Amino acid sequence: MDHSPSLDLHGNPSNSKEFAKSLDAEDPLRNLRGEFIIPSKGELKSEQLFGQGISTEGSTTHEPCIYLCGNSLGLQPRRTSDRISAHLKAWSSKGVYGHFKSHEDSPLPPFLNVDEDAAEKMSKIIGALPSEVAVMGTLTANLHLLMASFYRPTKERWKIILEGKAFPSDHYAVESQIRHHNLNPADSMILIEPKSLDDATISTERICSVIDEHASTTALILLPGIQYYTGQYFDMAKITAHAHEREVLIGWDLAHAAGNVDVKLHDWNVDFAAWCNYKYVNSGPGAIGAIFVHERHGNVDMDKKNQGQLGYTPRLSGWWGGDKSTRFRMENTFVPIPGAAGFQVSNPSALDLSAVIASLEIFNMTSMSAIRQKSIRLTGWLEYLLQTKQPSGPDQEILYSIITPSKPEERGAQLSVRLKAGLLDTVMKELEENGVVVDERKPDVVRVAPAPLYNTFVEVWEFVQIFCKSCEVAAHGKGTDGRGSLMVDGGRDRPAWSEIK
Repeated sequence: MDHSPSLDLHGNPSNSKEFAKSLDAEDPLRNLRGEFIIPSKGELKSEQLFGQGISTEGSTTHEPCIYLCGNSLGLQPRRTSDRISAHLKAWSSKGVYGHFKSHEDSPLPPFLNVDEDAAEKMSKIIGALPSEVAVMGTLTANLHLLMASFYRPTKERWKIILEGKAFPSDHYAVESQIRHHNLNPADSMILIEPKSLDDATISTERICSVIDEHASTTALILLPGIQYYTGQYFDMAKITAHAHEREVLIGWDLAHAAGNVDVKLHDWNVDFAAWCNYKYVNSGPGAIGAIFVHERHGNVDMDKKNQGQLGYTPRLSGWWGGDKSTRFRMENTFVPIPGAAGFQVSNPSALDLSAVIASLEIFNMTSMSAIRQKSIRLTGWLEYLLQTKQPSGPDQEILYSIITPSKPEERGAQLSVRLKAGLLDTVMKELEENGVVVDERKPDVVRVAPAPLYNTFVEVWEFVQIFCKSCEVAAHGKGTDGRGSLMVDGGRDRPAWSEIK
């Protein structure tokens, strides 16, 4: 894969810190960093949440860390605590009336309408109509709900096509859906693999060729918008159009795409999508997820329903997806809300939605186009520095390579850096000791994701200096101590970081 620097940063960019400062000075989104709480280096090492808990010796204790891990968990917006406090105050002071009563001094709508407010704000970052979005559930559960509607196997078409290295939860969901229909995954689950073991990415042509090969027997395609391991951004528009030309439905897992790249789900005619909101959408660990259902699948035909036909896309139904005007009549005839809201099952947590809304308010202060433009520059700067500063080991061997596509249109914020074998543990420990937060995928990949809402060009410059030094330390057999990194092995007794998507 060609990894010549992909972005022209003012012609012949300097690799200096001063140049990074100049990029930050001209960044139109630079003020949005102040909307987020950046953990300090001291806080990362502290054994306590409240109080010091660590020695304050040295000048770096109160410095902000270098947090390049928004692909796993986004940072907390400053307004999150205010929005949650407003919700708790409404609950404590109004009780059940909080479902219906608006307050002049609250930024949140009544509990009953908070999901609609979140959907309207969310629609702007994923290129959808507000009616095509529902903020609900969690990612894998939502995929199951959507596949209950869109995976309808027949004797002629029964297969599901997915990526061979899909995130395990997606693989489990697809396999279990196939088994649920009493089919055999061995001949019902088609895995798209790279042509070469030397290149972990999958070309659009490769994906389309697999679709062509199995189109006549395929009921559904499920792919990631951005591949979690390599950071590859698939050509969603082209692949979706290709699937539809073969009369195959297609859905997308946008866990690493939502809030990261400027997707246009409605215009691209995507059938359905699901995503989590704790990565680039910054809504907190395990935050409530969201779904997209194209308007053509969300229509409710009352004429057909009155004639005894279903009149809408089949689904696993629940009362929160039912017609809002008749919801509290407690009748047993289900009439779905038109759009994605009709796919809701249970009432969503207003507490969770308050955190999502806090982050979406920041997104709505700008646009996904502007966010994406900065992201391309920020990740291009990271790539440029990694290429130009490349360290070497004792025998002058290359210590890392970038496995993420170099073309900006083929990636999001993340660069996946493959280390020389045996370096990962020491490199991750060195980064941790220096207040750098990234994550890893064993056996040898470090994922680095500068988030344009809160990361800076100077931070990227500082990261590369520390990272390259850490690689040299690891290559020469040196290190801080024998204790495992939190990100590699969770220390000695903590759950492994690699279990998190």
